[in-house]
Amino acid sequence: MEGFYPIIILFILFFLNIPIAFALMGASMYYFIFVDNVMSMNMIMQRFVTSIESFPYLAVPFFIMVGSVMNYSGISTSLMNMAEVLAGHMAGGLAQVNVVLSMMMGGISGSANADAAMQSKILVPEMRKRGFSAAFSAAVTAASSSVSPVIPPGTNLIIYALIANVSVSKMFLAGYTPGILMTLALMITVHLISKKRGYLPSRDKMATPKEIAIQFKDSIWALLIPFGIILGMRFGLFTPTEAGGMAVLFCVVIGTFVYKKLKFRHIPIILRDTVYGTGSVMFLIIGAKVFGYYLTLERIPQSITTALMNFTDNKFVLLIIINVLLLFIGMFIEGGAALIILAPLLVPAVTSMGIDPIHFGVILIVNIMIGGITPPFGSMMFTTCTIVGVKLDDFVKEIIPFIVALMLVLMLLTYSAPVAMFIPNLLG
Repeated sequence: MEGFYPIIILFILFFLNIPIAFALMGASMYYFIFVDNVMSMNMIMQRFVTSIESFPYLAVPFFIMVGSVMNYSGISTSLMNMAEVLAGHMAGGLAQVNVVLSMMMGGISGSANADAAMQSKILVPEMRKRGFSAAFSAAVTAASSSVSPVIPPGTNLIIYALIANVSVSKMFLAGYTPGILMTLALMITVHLISKKRGYLPSRDKMATPKEIAIQFKDSIWALLIPFGIILGMRFGLFTPTEAGGMAVLFCVVIGTFVYKKLKFRHIPIILRDTVYGTGSVMFLIIGAKVFGYYLTLERIPQSITTALMNFTDNKFVLLIIINVLLLFIGMFIEGGAALIILAPLLVPAVTSMGIDPIHFGVILIVNIMIGGITPPFGSMMFTTCTIVGVKLDDFVKEIIPFIVALMLVLMLLTYSAPVAMFIPNLLG
């Protein structure tokens, strides 16, 4: 029983509002000091430090920097204009633009909360001016931000690939299908609600092919970033880490010489944003790695695998159980933290049942993103409600149709592996 105390301590610390990274470290320290005290304190500290001494982890700060550079280089504005041309004529025009922009931005910003915060500041005020309610605007923004970490090269895809020991490039390829399906589901939901409430398009008519071509020409540099990364890795031109560096360089060049909005004064701000973002992610990874070492010593993943296999030998039933578990946990724990904690526990169980770990990675990431917009503690829910100034009760009423739409996509991805794995299988 003592071996399970750190898990209990972890959840106690979390519900006491201790940051999840420090809760993981505290629970791990308890184990190594009071339960398995064979290791010296120096060895424990060394374990904390060496847990992130891995070249692939350098991809994380690079991709975080890409998102920051985009905000100051004019790339984000170019993508928003492209989304407006493509979706502005539809019912609920700006709400549709909100969803499409998340799909375009998601692969590059890589963070659901960053995407939610950005669009809450940029698009929501304009939506309010055009007659959309504050609660609906916040709900659309939160729901669309759930697409961000699913589209490559989202950092969650990288972290899962490293934890599950699968190919980063295959995880990137696997992210496109769920990202597109989630976007379509949200757009259909926006259309139905907008028709019912009379939310108008932001454009008088559908853009002509000439208008689309002109905007595409302006936005093509931004649109090429995720595809360039995928193709570069697919053809062996660079590793995921090198791809992050190339993406930063590309964004800097485009922002400086094409859009001409990136200035020297932005460099300190970009570096500060990157350091803060990287620090929070790396602290999570350090805590999770050491906590994972404790789990390995106590053979807890094996115990969970055995328990699940004793409960059912049907992989479809197993996936139902895991989906319910993930949705519940995703309501309380931020997506990246949930991913880091749960992947080492669940991957051995699903692989023992013959489920492809790449397929499971798609299910896991989509699931915890839905949890991020679900009451009572969804992180994107709080981000949008705080910035927009919406009461939680009003937000919950508006978010329910979007949660239902995303749940339908999750079910399709869970029980139709050919759909979820279409692009990796096609190009693999």
